[in-house]
Amino acid sequence: MKIVRKVVSKKIKEQKSPIIQLLQSALADEWLAHYQYWVGSKIAVGPLRPSIVAEFSEHAKQEYDHANRLADRILQLGGEILTHPKDWFTKSSCGYQTPSVPGVIQLLKQNIDGELCAIEVYKKIITTADKSDPATYHLAVEILKEEEAHQYELQSLLDDIMEQQKICCK
Repeated sequence: MKIVRKVVSKKIKEQKSPIIQLLQSALADEWLAHYQYWVGSKIAVGPLRPSIVAEFSEHAKQEYDHANRLADRILQLGGEILTHPKDWFTKSSCGYQTPSVPGVIQLLKQNIDGELCAIEVYKKIITTADKSDPATYHLAVEILKEEEAHQYELQSLLDDIMEQQKICCK
């Protein structure tokens, strides 16, 4: 009986392999996004700094939550989580943009780019899991909504700064 269980488990794992790989990539992205937001919250300078630091801190917490939820799902599917930070860079779809300057405009633009990439990653997971894995599908839909909200919030802050600069410089 144990052999049958192992064969079934291996077969299920093989069927879920493409989804597990997408989830592992998303997990790497979330860890890097968490760190990028955390760094941004520590080094940001410029207009609306307190609001942006608060937003970055909140997003860092939410990206950490996404990583936890993805790790749980990977383990539920019989996959392995990424156990070393170097794997985040090799598995990531979105990568990490090292802040070249601590200005809020640059940090916002970098994080908007990251959110736009994450949105595409979750759309791909949704498409892949649509009919074959309802639990992963629903998880990806939930996280996608949060990533879209992040992108909107960051874009709104950037737009506010740009508008202030136009008014100020007239």
